[in-house]
Amino acid sequence: MDRRDMLRSGLIMAASGLAATDGAASSGSAGVPTRLADTSAAGTPPDDTDAAFHRLLDSEWEYRMEHSPTWASTLGDRRWNDRWEDFSLEAIEQDHQHDLEVTAKLKAIDRGRLSAGDQLNYDLFEKGYQNSLEAYSLHTYLIPFNSQREGIQTSAQLADALPFVTLKDYEDWLARLRSFPVCLEQTTEVLRQGIREKLVLSREVLQRVPGQLDKQIVRDPRQSDFYHPFRTFAPSVSKADQERLSQAASGAIGQGIVPAFAKYKEFYVNEYLPACYPEAGIWQAPNGRAMYEFLARRFTTTNLTPAEISKIGLDEVARINTEMETVRARTGFQGSRQQFFTYLRTDPRFFEKTPDDLLEAYRALAKRVDPELVKLFRILPRMPYGVKPIPDAVAPDTTAAYYSQGAADGSRAGTYYVNLYRPETRPKWEMTALTLHESVPGHHVQIALGMEQTDLPNFRRYGYYNAFGEGWGLYAESLGDEMGLYDDPYSKFGQLTYDMWRAVRLVVDTGMHVDHWDRQKAIDYFMQNAAKEELDVVNEIDRYIAWPGQALAYKIGQLKIRELRTKASEALGPKFDVKEYHEVVLRNGALPLDVLERQVREWMDIKRG
Repeated sequence: MDRRDMLRSGLIMAASGLAATDGAASSGSAGVPTRLADTSAAGTPPDDTDAAFHRLLDSEWEYRMEHSPTWASTLGDRRWNDRWEDFSLEAIEQDHQHDLEVTAKLKAIDRGRLSAGDQLNYDLFEKGYQNSLEAYSLHTYLIPFNSQREGIQTSAQLADALPFVTLKDYEDWLARLRSFPVCLEQTTEVLRQGIREKLVLSREVLQRVPGQLDKQIVRDPRQSDFYHPFRTFAPSVSKADQERLSQAASGAIGQGIVPAFAKYKEFYVNEYLPACYPEAGIWQAPNGRAMYEFLARRFTTTNLTPAEISKIGLDEVARINTEMETVRARTGFQGSRQQFFTYLRTDPRFFEKTPDDLLEAYRALAKRVDPELVKLFRILPRMPYGVKPIPDAVAPDTTAAYYSQGAADGSRAGTYYVNLYRPETRPKWEMTALTLHESVPGHHVQIALGMEQTDLPNFRRYGYYNAFGEGWGLYAESLGDEMGLYDDPYSKFGQLTYDMWRAVRLVVDTGMHVDHWDRQKAIDYFMQNAAKEELDVVNEIDRYIAWPGQALAYKIGQLKIRELRTKASEALGPKFDVKEYHEVVLRNGALPLDVLERQVREWMDIKRG
């Protein structure tokens, strides 16, 4: 698996204390296989093959943690809290050789002698390494960021995910500050190789990055995002240590990080940007078509072609447009469709006046959702979640909201980050769908529940398939109807707008990366079919340009989860229980869509008797 995928494993109200409704989040329910492993023969002791396989899983997890220290930190594994990843080309090559070695070790294990549950683990583990090897062959590592959302310029945000309780916590962060200039040098090395191989991104979206770099080139080191942990100290840190650490951090930032960012910006502006593609789309890369087809398969966990995905998108756009017209009529608005969109984007009634008001509205909405979950779920995660603002440094360039998973050791709750930048562009009618997707019953329920399945191997507990996770998040938006949350036509129109947003993605993503659409054509198509604010639309389109294929996952995953629910309901009739269905979908962690379908069909067979 590509370590950059693991670094992005982090995908939210004042702690709400969600708990398993049956009092035990790890227990099964009647008629619901607790694991796919339940289909294996009970009581069979593991033989040498099982032991060898589990030793490989364990040793490989240790390797990944050690070589992905920031990911380890976010999971609560603090053994490497004083390090960053090694981003150098040499380290990338070493990781590739390691992947080859692991693949060879895996092939030496007789899959047929494993239990049914471990055969599934084997298949998923193997597929991860196949993906990593294919990604390496396409040199995807030469594009180590995705525009405004993620890149080395946002590294300081790691501190938000770390506990600062002991003296060692501060010492570890100080060690990271001192070594960070090396990360910038390594990233420069990788980007220079990308220039040589013509594997870069569109200049149109990367022009945002110098402004973000400017925010890191501060006059006063104490104003740096990297200095944030030293602005307040835990009571356990003595006054003398506080003074020492503050001075050392200020020196590391002022004499190391700031000059390194200035040097990096000079390279970025004078060398990298001029070498970037003038148009939108990965088709401009020498291996652009093959790269996009691979990314489409990887993100959707299907074998759908870009043309097939585009056709699905066009069909969904047409279907949702029909639903939108029905809901628009319920509002009583007199005027054209585009006039209605303008009304939704501009009328003051749809907006909070201040960032604080917007944050409070999000928190109140999330608290409203929490008690409704029992209508559709029998088991919920123990881990709580909270709602926080997206950091000011990145808010202007990022999306309306996102979720960050909690720490595996319980030291940090899940977090639903909401964008408070320019509240006059954040309409109330989108807030319900957004909250259902990013917090509960969306990402927080799915990710936290998966993390709590302690009998799954770690690579599955903390793994993430975009089609499953984002598909679940989009499916969760539709559950607002069943929970009675879309109680006015405007919030319902907001849900349809978000559904349309994901359908539009299939069209514009394939359009830009395969069919040579330009950026403005993609923006115009989006604006014509969805009522989202132009600021969000532009940020979204730039995200798709810089992150080819990822946007395809949402709608493809949602359609499969909805399709399987419909089939189960029709086949089981009165035996169908939506709470059981949701348990079946979620209780084995994130899965590729074909494996999910097999799991649901097994459950249906059990229910039919």
